[in-house]
Amino acid sequence: MEQRKITIPEKVDKFQSISGHGVEAIVEEKHVLVGNIKLMKDRGVDVSLIQNEIDKLLDEGKTLMLVAIEGKAAGVVAAADPIKPSAQKAIVRMKELGLEVAMITGDNKKTAEAIGKQLGIDRVFAEVLPEDKAKYVKKLQDEKKFVAMVGDGVNDAPALAQADIGIAIGAGTDVAIETANVVLMKSDPADILRAIRLSKATVTKMKQNLVWASVYNILAIPIAAGLLYPNFGITLRPEFSALLMSASSIIVAVNAVLLKRAEKDLLSV
Repeated sequence: MEQRKITIPEKVDKFQSISGHGVEAIVEEKHVLVGNIKLMKDRGVDVSLIQNEIDKLLDEGKTLMLVAIEGKAAGVVAAADPIKPSAQKAIVRMKELGLEVAMITGDNKKTAEAIGKQLGIDRVFAEVLPEDKAKYVKKLQDEKKFVAMVGDGVNDAPALAQADIGIAIGAGTDVAIETANVVLMKSDPADILRAIRLSKATVTKMKQNLVWASVYNILAIPIAAGLLYPNFGITLRPEFSALLMSASSIIVAVNAVLLKRAEKDLLSV
């Protein structure tokens, strides 16, 4: 502001935040609107004079904030969140796991579709109001899908609660973190994939240990009880029986420790 010698008006009255649309206020006795295209249309603001610039910025995948003064379009401000380098790679890996990736955003449809196409996202729900995000999660669930929702803001909390698994970003708001089932410590899309793969590897180990322990005990307990003695004269001394039972616990523990091998795969994401 100082470098461009821009003076910020001190007198602002009747400031109002319009959820999912923008803000309005009286600045130096002039009515000012700052928000998305829908807000301008709802307030009857003609944006045809800056339509070419709007279309150009939308094609670049940028989020727009239009400015209107006294009911007339005065300009457009464009902002863009840089796509993290690991995002596209993480989405490709998710698809390899058979997962469907969807994006729910309040951004303009054209902007959202441009980003979705760039990242290879399967489904894009754009221009979604904050209070409606949970409805879109429910919509996916109604399609018989098991939904994991990733979010970090206050507006994401209802959707995180609605999802089968809520995943919050550690750098997000407290309410999102409290609502979620899983909290990622870094704002890295690759961590989502790491969490999924680690959970799958953990469940696999649990199933392996359950099957091993069940089969081992089903076979070993009757033998220890003397099942083979009448026909084969085979018996197990108590101390050997105790050692064999301990061996079962050791095998299960060693198999669980082998879960560390999954770390190598996770680091490669």
